[in-house]
Amino acid sequence: MAATKTTTKPSANGTASKAETTAKNERLAVLKTYKIYINGQFPRTESGRYYTIKLSNKEQVNVCLSSRKDFRNSVSAAREAQEKWAGKTAYNRSQILYRIAEMLETRRAQFTEELVNQGASAAAAKEEISIAVDRLIYYAGWCDKFNQVFSSVNPVSSSHFNFSSLEPTGVVAAIADQNSRLLGLVSIIAPVIASGNTIIALASTQFPLSAITFAEVLNTSDLPAGVVNILTGEVSELLVPFTTHMDVNAVYINTNNQQDKVTAETNAALNVKRVKVEASIDWTLPKNEDPYRILDYTEVKTTWHPIGI
Repeated sequence: MAATKTTTKPSANGTASKAETTAKNERLAVLKTYKIYINGQFPRTESGRYYTIKLSNKEQVNVCLSSRKDFRNSVSAAREAQEKWAGKTAYNRSQILYRIAEMLETRRAQFTEELVNQGASAAAAKEEISIAVDRLIYYAGWCDKFNQVFSSVNPVSSSHFNFSSLEPTGVVAAIADQNSRLLGLVSIIAPVIASGNTIIALASTQFPLSAITFAEVLNTSDLPAGVVNILTGEVSELLVPFTTHMDVNAVYINTNNQQDKVTAETNAALNVKRVKVEASIDWTLPKNEDPYRILDYTEVKTTWHPIGI
């Protein structure tokens, strides 16, 4: 929409009138485009579809309505990135998660405005951002510790040393809490990638804006492309591809819908995916951050080493 042009006669001394000067100085704000995040890039959905979100400031924005093809592209990116991400040292993964927290902290004002525009109070928005930053730092601290804590040396009766250690399960498809604007998404992504997994996350349909802005944080945080991919759209459309894709190793779904739970568990059995289903929870509570969320997406590898030979 072009700015309205005001035409006035010049004043007697030949200078522009106040109305004409004001009109020339007016400009339209450059509105943000909310795209999806796949393989370190911000494409529009391949279907060209979108839906509209009305904000509390009476503005409205268009958000991508992701398709099955977008999800397949995300899985390909996540699979390609997973081995290299898992191959990084735990300390390096810790550094990157800490860097994500740093970048989120520096964009606090922007996130506060977006959360408020999506219906949160100013106080609640500030609290949610603070907890999200702290949660990233929490899991950054666990990256190089969970294996030492949860691995074991096993007693055996033969002439062997027997060790059990943890490895990432692979590619995780996650449907985030649909009632959470930012914290629910962060609380799912952080423990999944801490151990070397990659993830495709579906943001809240009702509150998607902070998820895409968080993708911008990820994109400037030394995180390799494809480790985290964020889609926006409808759970009803994407639940089946999320749970049936044969190159996905684990599924997380946050839902109060019993039929969605049954669908996820049934579809995941096609290639024996690991499934974790949770009802909507209060992510601000400290009990909802713990290292056992990292274990939900790891596999136990046992090594036998002969001795006395």
